Amino acid sequence: MVYLINILVILLAITAIKLALISIFFYADIRAAQKRDPAAKSFFEVILLYPGLHALIYYRIAHVFYVMKLFFLARLLSQMGRFFTGIEIHPGAKIGKRFFIDHGLGVVIGETAIVGDDVLLYQGSTLGGTGIVQGKRHPTVGNNVVIGAGAKVLGNIVIGDNSYIGANAVVVKDVPPNSTVVGIPGRITKQDGKKMDTNLDHARILDPIMQTIEELQDRVKELENK
Repeated sequence: MVYLINILVILLAITAIKLALISIFFYADIRAAQKRDPAAKSFFEVILLYPGLHALIYYRIAHVFYVMKLFFLARLLSQMGRFFTGIEIHPGAKIGKRFFIDHGLGVVIGETAIVGDDVLLYQGSTLGGTGIVQGKRHPTVGNNVVIGAGAKVLGNIVIGDNSYIGANAVVVKDVPPNSTVVGIPGRITKQDGKKMDTNLDHARILDPIMQTIEELQDRVKELENK
């Protein structure tokens, strides 16, 4: 009985140390999750229950091994992270500060992807390649970018700072800063050079196809009146 109690105490101590280390080294990412997700009730809820944070922890460790050219070990850790979280982040990707994946299932980030600071990804989004070419073949995402659920950003393209990629959009061309992209293929709607709101107010997203249709309708009415 005493032996089992000692084992339990040791396991609790190890768990407490792990939580403390995560709290220290991933403090900014945890706070970013709390800020972006109104469902996050506490600091420790994010640590214990958010798969996006868990995937990021696996990635950060795997990336160290990748930089050290221990590629097999790096990939092993990344696949463990994928198994436990449903999120696949290649250890070769470069990810900035305060990165947050909300919900997360089905997110894929490729080997040569570069992600800036304060980026928010939703479930099912992909930063992928478009072929078997060598070298840089995945997107570069700027700072303060939001990529909506199911969006696909593909190829060696650049997504400018403060941009918003709408849900299920397919983006294969560069996106200037302060832009909204929606549709398949992705179409750009600029937001007057203003910084995008990263709270994902979908009611404010402009659909360029609907804008074109409305403009045509207005033009038809104008011609009819003449």
